[in-house]
Amino acid sequence: MKVQPFTIGLVQMRCAADRTENLDRAAHFVREAADRGARVICLPELFQSPYFCQMEDTALFDRAEPFDDSPSLRAMQAVARETRTYLFVPFFERRAAGLYHNSVALVDDRGDIRGLYRKMHIPDDPAYYEKFYFTPGDLGFVAFDTPYGRLASLICWDQWFPEGARLAALRGATVLFYPTAIGWHPYEKETHGAAQRDAWRTVQRGHAIANGMYVAAVNRIGFEPSPTDELGGLEFWGSSFVADPQGVIVAEAPTDEETILLAEVNPSRLEDVRRNWPFLRDRRIEAYDGLTRRFLDS
Repeated sequence: MKVQPFTIGLVQMRCAADRTENLDRAAHFVREAADRGARVICLPELFQSPYFCQMEDTALFDRAEPFDDSPSLRAMQAVARETRTYLFVPFFERRAAGLYHNSVALVDDRGDIRGLYRKMHIPDDPAYYEKFYFTPGDLGFVAFDTPYGRLASLICWDQWFPEGARLAALRGATVLFYPTAIGWHPYEKETHGAAQRDAWRTVQRGHAIANGMYVAAVNRIGFEPSPTDELGGLEFWGSSFVADPQGVIVAEAPTDEETILLAEVNPSRLEDVRRNWPFLRDRRIEAYDGLTRRFLDS
């Protein structure tokens, strides 16, 4: 079946301390995006709360939700059913005692769960202490069948790894969503901030180009102070964007405003770009065995 052009929506938002408030505001933004024509909508990473990985605290595991009994998913399932949209819903997943994931579920327009992705690459940087909380995903890089073609989602730190984007493309994904929580450390923003944000944009535009697909990154905004260091905290840089299969930025949000970002996805555009830049055709798959090794020691 030929897929017609359709509109995607990215919800760039602030995240408050109260989960119910965040769910209500996310639902409001989803409804507005749907009213403006979005058929597939993505929320930012761990949007139910401030970014809690700035510190290591075992009490914060209480925020995790079982996949089969998640208040966040139930709330968004109802909104998806109401708005007749497909929603990518990130959440902190409790799989078992002591076993947690940073996950995203795809909810269809009937409110049913279409698929689940668990974040594969887990960072451990100052104020991004995710290895304390999250087990690496074990579902692989997946793409989900929808009336809008095959769609995929990776999560935040996955953005920096070309292998994940490539495997999503090889699974047939035409749009790759990256729910995100990324920002500046205030003390290094002046000297490194512009380069950091530019690198973030550039690497994802590269994924769009190398794989001939649309890439959509959705970030949160706002300054969230450190719970342990009064001079610390993170300033999330927003800048949500959509790049087309040639890496052209077709829509972009500001750094500091809540935004419903809309962009048209045209499958014919993807077809045309891949015919002229046939990277998938020219891959030398017989020569890539080294990619499964940590490092090619001499």
